[in-house]
Amino acid sequence: MFYEVLVTDHVRVEPNKFGLDTDEAVRAQLEESYSGFQDKDIGTVVAVLDVLEVREGIIIPGDGAAYYESTFKLIVFKPELQELVYGTIEEITNFGAFISLGPIRGMIHISQTMDDFVSFSDSGVLTGKDGKKNLVQGDKCMARIVAISYKGEEPKIGLTMRQPGLGKLDWIKEEKVKTTKQSQQAMAMENKATAKKEAKKK
Repeated sequence: MFYEVLVTDHVRVEPNKFGLDTDEAVRAQLEESYSGFQDKDIGTVVAVLDVLEVREGIIIPGDGAAYYESTFKLIVFKPELQELVYGTIEEITNFGAFISLGPIRGMIHISQTMDDFVSFSDSGVLTGKDGKKNLVQGDKCMARIVAISYKGEEPKIGLTMRQPGLGKLDWIKEEKVKTTKQSQQAMAMENKATAKKEAKKK
């Protein structure tokens, strides 16, 4: 889920930015310092949206930088359990696939890629035995977050596509067309049966 977060922090502006206007220097430093920054409570920083206030700066002896207490807005991505996410298959392995979710990536185990027995080929393709569905690098998918771990440098996101309405976008589209056809056929049969009943009454 994407959020807008309001933060107040002391921003350490390095000496190479002293030639800039103070607000510009603080913004440039924020974009450097917070680019890709990850925190369990905040999430992964996507962008610095706005710098609302920059107070008077201080210089600490022995440190050539200046510190400005600043209030600013960030756009962050914080994954939530059971959240539906859209992504692109970035890498296929013999144990599953890695999906780019934009700011971060998730991992989907081979058993969670589709509701079928799945095999991995040397050409980097995951194939379902019965449905003959294929997953390859670059495929656009819809998945659900089923696990989140914050151990290590970046969060580890576990995904599944073994639920209705999930999977490769082409599969979802095909399933929708199939369901619509089945509904139309059922409705046609119901209308036919109703028409027969009405004819008998007459």
